[in-house]
Amino acid sequence: MRFSVLGAAALLTTAASARSLSFMGAESSSQHTLEDVFPVPGDNPLQYCAKPVDEILEITSVDLSPNPPSAGTTLTIKASGTFTKDVEEGAKVHLQVKYGLIRIINQEADLCENIKEVDLECPLKKGPMTLTKDVELPKEIPPGKYTVLADVYTKDQEKITCLTATVIFKRGGQVEIVN
Repeated sequence: MRFSVLGAAALLTTAASARSLSFMGAESSSQHTLEDVFPVPGDNPLQYCAKPVDEILEITSVDLSPNPPSAGTTLTIKASGTFTKDVEEGAKVHLQVKYGLIRIINQEADLCENIKEVDLECPLKKGPMTLTKDVELPKEIPPGKYTVLADVYTKDQEKITCLTATVIFKRGGQVEIVN
């Protein structure tokens, strides 16, 4: 499971650099059209799954270098944001990865177990947070279209954040931007 979560996280951040996160949702007080997008601030193409209202993590910025990344390179992720409340043990990440139309990962993972990979640990305290992480992207990423969804929530089912991405890897490790 560790490989799946880390691999999907790498794909999500790669997809972020590929300018394509479009998972549609609706907040309770209004509806959004399929064309609505909610970009994450920073030098990235990340988008929220839906308008980020009342989420526990308010993302200030996510910067990727290089942007866009390619297979066989090191991707540096710099992120900052603010937690509006503590995130305790028991928080989960629902992770889905599709290769084309085929779902290759559909799992729920413990956030606190996996957050250690970016040198953080639970409880995540209310207030500002920053992280920098290098991710080695394998040379052997099979060409094709990948769609990644990471929906993060507390043990009480409160939304922490939700991000999604679509990226197309071409032969030779090149990334195509998908809008």
